[in-house]
Amino acid sequence: MNKDEKRKALAEYKRRQKEAFLASLPMSEELFRKLFDYLDEQLGEADCQHDLRFTEAFLSDCDCDAGEVLEWLEDQGAGCDCEVLANIEEQFNS
Repeated sequence: MNKDEKRKALAEYKRRQKEAFLASLPMSEELFRKLFDYLDEQLGEADCQHDLRFTEAFLSDCDCDAGEVLEWLEDQGAGCDCEVLANIEEQFNS
């Protein structure tokens, strides 16, 4: 495989990974982006308490299955509000 083929194969792999990630989302990408904005605002005013209190507050106000979203977040490595931003938001931007 030459460099061009490797680059194309890597790009295709990344595209499939991103597609699979987006397909696994328990709520819309738009709601996730709103969650990230909300968490940025809340964590700008208060320290993370190493729980999902702000995430839970956001989810209680949106039209989604909060239990499913929280389970998905924890499966993705987000056990607290700051980890939602550090571990999950990054996946949307890659």
